[in-house]
Amino acid sequence: MRLPLPFGPHWYAAVMGTGIVALAFEGLPFSLPGAHDVALAFWLAAAVLLAAVTAVLLGELREDRSLLVRHYDDPATASFFGAPAMALLTVGAGALASGQGLLGRTVAVWTDAALWTTGTILGLAAAVAVPYRAITRHELDDASATGGWLMPVVPPLVSATAGAALVPHLPPGQPQETMLLACYAFFGLSVVAGFLVLNQLWQRLVRHGALTPTTLPTVWIVLGFLGQSITAVHHLGLLAPALVPGYGEALGELALCYGVPVWGFTMLWVALASALTARQVRAGMPFAPSWWSFTFPVGNVVLATSALAVATGLDLFQAIAALFLLGLLGGWSAAATGTARAFTRRAPRATPIAVAEHTPRTVVG
Repeated sequence: MRLPLPFGPHWYAAVMGTGIVALAFEGLPFSLPGAHDVALAFWLAAAVLLAAVTAVLLGELREDRSLLVRHYDDPATASFFGAPAMALLTVGAGALASGQGLLGRTVAVWTDAALWTTGTILGLAAAVAVPYRAITRHELDDASATGGWLMPVVPPLVSATAGAALVPHLPPGQPQETMLLACYAFFGLSVVAGFLVLNQLWQRLVRHGALTPTTLPTVWIVLGFLGQSITAVHHLGLLAPALVPGYGEALGELALCYGVPVWGFTMLWVALASALTARQVRAGMPFAPSWWSFTFPVGNVVLATSALAVATGLDLFQAIAALFLLGLLGGWSAAATGTARAFTRRAPRATPIAVAEHTPRTVVG
């Protein structure tokens, strides 16, 4: 079957972007009529998308067994090898948050556990394998950085957040404490690596200007990293006081000590990304799968702001969470509409995620 857009790991971003809507509605810090029903619908859609994209992957691999290797060798798509892991983790988290009424509690827990385990293994592999390939095979310069560079290092952070929901379902004692501290380790892995990549992106934007039209939406991926880190420390911090002797209270306090300052920087990045996007829209911004960058990252800001609203009880955070929820729905609508149009029109296949204009060729030998 000839697809209107070439297959690549970036396709899993549609699963992430749809599943995060479900989690955002479930995590709201205020009551919203019909929120659970909307969340259930988006979770089911994400689950169907996950199955469909995986089926396409298997079909493409049957026709071309070198497909994944070629994507891995290409700096434009290699970074998005983190997307399948986050897609699995998002759908798994949705099974527990939204799907219990449909699946039953036991099935929902086991479904989440299976997807969490698979997604965590894939995410840890991507966090090592993609930087390794960039170091040893890709030829990149200072102007090559995009927000997509965050994709391979963020999955362990998603594992940390999603893993917090599984901790209460483990046997008390060492299993729960081990899982909790493993999630904190995942948090540290992603946060340190993420801020290193963020520095590279900042330097690239300041020195070389805005990204190309098709890669500019990836600046929003920064919000996914920042928002997910805030949500992770919140969810883990709720569990830590009861599970970690001596240090639990300190870990619990990290939710605000880390969360509020990083949320402030998140708002700065929201303003910067919005200004760059508006500038590009005025000049013309053609559709690309990178438009899904308007979904999962914004959804993570909804979750982060909702977490701070719960932690502080402040109405301000509730109001801002509601505003970002509207932005998430708008971003999802734009990405879904653009994707649907790409699949319904007969157009030549194009590069899925364009690299920056300054990116040198890939060295394959």
